Amino acid sequence: MARYYSLSMAVGWPWHIISTAPLASTMNSQADILLVGFGGSTPAPVLELVSQAVSKHGYQSIQPLRSQNFEYELLKAPYRTFLNTAAGKTTDNQLIIYNLPSSLTEYLSEASQKEASFIRSALFAGSNASAGQVIAFDASSNSFLGLDNSSYDIIDFIKTNPALSGSLACATLAALCALDSKATEQLLPATSQSDTVVLIGSGGREHALAVALAQSPLVKEVIVCPGNGGTKAEGGKISNAVDSDGNLISKQDNDTVLELVKRVNAKMVVVGPEQPLVDGVVDVLAAECPSVKVFGPSKAGAELEASKAFTKDFLQQHGIPTAKYQNFTSADEAIAYVKSLDPNDRQVVKASGLAAGKGVLLPTTQEETIEAVKEIMSDKAFGAAGDTCVIESFMTGPEASCLAFCDGKTAVLMPAAQDHKRALDNDEGLNTGGMGAYAPAPCVTPEMHKEIEAMCIKTVEKMAKRGTPYVGVLYAGMMLTPNGPSMLEYNCRFGDPETQVVLPLLETDLYEVMTACCDGKLDSIDVRFKENVSAATVVCAAKGYPEAYPKGMAIKGLDQAGSVDNVKVYHAGTKLDDENVTRCSGGRVLAVTGMGSNLTEALSASYKAVKQITFEDSNGDSLMHYRTDIAKGAIRKKLRIGVMGSTRGTALLPVMEAIANGSLHAEIVAVVSNRSKALILEKGKSLGVTVTTQFVSSKGLTRDQYDAECTSVLAGAGVEYLLLVGYMRILSKQFCDYWAGRCINVHPSLLPKHAGGMDLEVHQAVIDAKEPESGCTIHEVTEEVDGGPIVIQKVVKVDESDTAESLKSKVQALEGVAFIEAIQKKCKTTVSYADAGVSIDAGNSLVEMIKPACKATRRPGCDADLGGFGGLFDLAAAGYKSEDTIIIGATDGVGTKLRVAHMTKKHESVGIDLVAMCVNDLIVAGGEPLFFLDYFATGKLDVNEAAAVVKGIAEGCSQAGCGLIGGETAEMPSMYAPGDYDLAGFSVGAVHKDKVLPQNVSAGDVLLGLPSSGVHSNGFSLVRKLVEKANLDYESACPWDKNAGTVGDSLLTPTKIYVKCCLPLLKKDMLTGLSHITGGGLLENLPRSLPSNVKAEITGHPPLPAVFSWMKQTSGLDDYEMLRTFNNGVGMVLIVKSGVVDEAKALLREAGEDVVYDLGVLTERQGDEEQVEMKCSLA
Repeated sequence: MARYYSLSMAVGWPWHIISTAPLASTMNSQADILLVGFGGSTPAPVLELVSQAVSKHGYQSIQPLRSQNFEYELLKAPYRTFLNTAAGKTTDNQLIIYNLPSSLTEYLSEASQKEASFIRSALFAGSNASAGQVIAFDASSNSFLGLDNSSYDIIDFIKTNPALSGSLACATLAALCALDSKATEQLLPATSQSDTVVLIGSGGREHALAVALAQSPLVKEVIVCPGNGGTKAEGGKISNAVDSDGNLISKQDNDTVLELVKRVNAKMVVVGPEQPLVDGVVDVLAAECPSVKVFGPSKAGAELEASKAFTKDFLQQHGIPTAKYQNFTSADEAIAYVKSLDPNDRQVVKASGLAAGKGVLLPTTQEETIEAVKEIMSDKAFGAAGDTCVIESFMTGPEASCLAFCDGKTAVLMPAAQDHKRALDNDEGLNTGGMGAYAPAPCVTPEMHKEIEAMCIKTVEKMAKRGTPYVGVLYAGMMLTPNGPSMLEYNCRFGDPETQVVLPLLETDLYEVMTACCDGKLDSIDVRFKENVSAATVVCAAKGYPEAYPKGMAIKGLDQAGSVDNVKVYHAGTKLDDENVTRCSGGRVLAVTGMGSNLTEALSASYKAVKQITFEDSNGDSLMHYRTDIAKGAIRKKLRIGVMGSTRGTALLPVMEAIANGSLHAEIVAVVSNRSKALILEKGKSLGVTVTTQFVSSKGLTRDQYDAECTSVLAGAGVEYLLLVGYMRILSKQFCDYWAGRCINVHPSLLPKHAGGMDLEVHQAVIDAKEPESGCTIHEVTEEVDGGPIVIQKVVKVDESDTAESLKSKVQALEGVAFIEAIQKKCKTTVSYADAGVSIDAGNSLVEMIKPACKATRRPGCDADLGGFGGLFDLAAAGYKSEDTIIIGATDGVGTKLRVAHMTKKHESVGIDLVAMCVNDLIVAGGEPLFFLDYFATGKLDVNEAAAVVKGIAEGCSQAGCGLIGGETAEMPSMYAPGDYDLAGFSVGAVHKDKVLPQNVSAGDVLLGLPSSGVHSNGFSLVRKLVEKANLDYESACPWDKNAGTVGDSLLTPTKIYVKCCLPLLKKDMLTGLSHITGGGLLENLPRSLPSNVKAEITGHPPLPAVFSWMKQTSGLDDYEMLRTFNNGVGMVLIVKSGVVDEAKALLREAGEDVVYDLGVLTERQGDEEQVEMKCSLA
């Protein structure tokens, strides 16, 4: 049976080299045991052998290679074994356990060929005493090759029978030779398998199926009937069906399919949509073409989708969880039933038959429920599909789409997906066929996956027992309710758009899987899915869908979208016109699927491609719609918390309350105890049945074994972060390594004081030592008891009258708060719980300290005095007439550069940055800065620190020639941690109405650049990561400039203010535009000042200053990414009229600008050319 979960923390691979890139780097692993090529399978004999090797023979480290599920399965009873990959090779007798490929196509895959080559090398090195012992496992016989009986101690047996090692090697080599022989047959035309597949359908699902089927070396061609524009244009093995005269087929009825199958001599028919299945196409083909394999259920099997009433009765009969329901054929009886229910109990009303995915209504009141019944049964909104109506209780929880391969006997579940049905963002608007999807769905945990798979297997078994074996795909629509997974409905086919994210994750040959299903031999094939890989698809729809929408628009940008790395564009409602132009022909037009090592990467790739695509009508207007929030909930999902405790778990109560009231973005999913009667288990049970609450007995187990079993329970529940709440056991090194950085403990002292002590003895030790204060410490758990990194500490005063018991009570009251704060840090939503209030006296002191600095910024129009309710400015005194003047406003902040100031405790220059970021934007509009206001927010006001910042603001205002007329100092303990502050600035300027820039920018204008002073104030999130990557801190000697002092000194160089050097040119009307190079760099900012018919040709970009050269080298960014991230030495671009360039340069030199760069010129822009063209590289 296949699984796809990987509990390791390893990063996955890019799409095109999935499962092969890591192989090359780990094949020579120095682990004691290598598990090679098992995919998602974890055979019991292999688990037992590995467990024996560790527990009896001293093997320590285990390395799975393309065998992702062993980590989790080994943790469970009876094996109770950690992988311990960090231990390295500790024995000379390395054990290599190799899973023999179960099929030819699996053997022919690139990854499997690498594995086979490695195994051969290990076999032929067998004479070397230090070489590994290879043991091959044959899944078809569930046994090791060359061993008659695997029940004995295999390692002992090999040691006592030296000749056995050679026998095992020969058996493995013989098996590989047999596969080579089959591969040779496949290469020879006379003996190769080369099948024709007919695929029924025309949507995005069918395009995805066609692409996956065509990848099989056993498939000669995939004929899609009728197909769409994408399958027609795909080429290679894929084509759309044509009739005997060569004309495209537009129908998919039974007679058309039957004629096509016979004519092309198809070996397999794959049915995509539900309607042909319900119409009995499988039954027709079975009768007329018995030798043709058909992947899809019979008409009787398809009743699981065709009749919701049948499905509900089936689920209830066989004990498969589903909502309480009633079926009705009379509207009056249905309405009477609704009226008999509690009005507060919400219901769902469904048309029993097929209704194109629209026959489910979700009323919110009893009155709406009655209207829904009338709409379906009386008004016949869904036609005959509403002859029978299902009314069921409304269930709550996330939904998941769970697709399973079925062979009439059993089922193998694929990775769960989640789709988005509503048309608009935030799940608003009308229901659709699906606007996007992603997989694997993180809400489905490993144990939940098994539970859902068991439901699918039971369904297949019961369908077979009633004489209607189910072959094909079973689509289980699941609701993950507070009481566990519950079946919403079954579909009898692949989902759309779920197929477009699930099939790209499939590693096993799809054609071979489908063949095994048709032959009833699904258990003979290892269905594998790619490790540590996510997929996300965004549906591009016609504007107006799902209501009336236009058709016929030309689709532009398909080539550009398809060229984005790790992206595939699947077509749904498209067609090719006579000129091979792809046009819209349906509501859901495209599904753009991205792949990545995580969901964020997959979404990024998908949306990057979507932005290349437009649906244009004859007027050039875009008529495309897509949602911008696909998978937002999964990316921002709650932190899944596990708890281990031995006592009451009092400190857990505040955490539970914080989760319940929404102040903590987390959820408790597991509570485990080593004591059967521990009251902490009752707290777990109070959270509901979906929270795994379990006592784990340590009887007869070593510490490692016990910790492994506990970890299996936690991992099975999907725990991401583990709290130890009064847990009274010493933890093994294996446990600490597994949970490193993800497990915290509370200790009842201010560590490192009194480490190693427990409970009252710690508090008594504090009293005996006459310490004035104590508290609790949240720390990460490491092998050193109470020695892990400190996360949070909470302090209490120790009174002379305190006893150990009273001090314990004080400290214990803070433990829950400390846990909450630690979890918030993990969630990256930290909120300070500072005890100190706002200090009015400190605020008043600050005002007095900064008054002189503000006074120094006086200019005509304002006196820059502080203390009033508002700052005043006189436009006339500044030389502006109100009727001729436009007021300009600009606001900005300093961003994460503030973190550098915090860390270095150097706050003087960030005030200049704040002013610069505002006034430089303001001057770009042609305006003169007149006055400035600031906003300083902090958790606890440090007067000296704040004064340093405001003095910097005043200095910036002086450089810009504007008055600092006021500001706000906000002390907010609940919003900022002590020592943190944030800044915002607001600048106002003026410009004469006829001089607003940009103005008359045109081809021929010259681009001049003014140097930046350094990084300025953008890109610091990346800058700080690069400093960390280089193992530097902000007190380190500056590596890019020996004269700059420290790294912090260099990075805190204030942003250059360009006001006084640009104003003379503005007053002489020499400039047609300006561009402040901030976040987004030259490539993003310069176009903001250019008309659409003009582009900039950059021919003279200056050499990179040392700081940017260092960042380019350290980050590995190419020129393009550097140019859209940093200023790269150019802080302001001036667009100068061509006839006054020399005069402009002279004025700049007079203003103190000794260096002026000749950046380039403006030229006419052709079509969709980029607006900034780099004709030189960054040196």
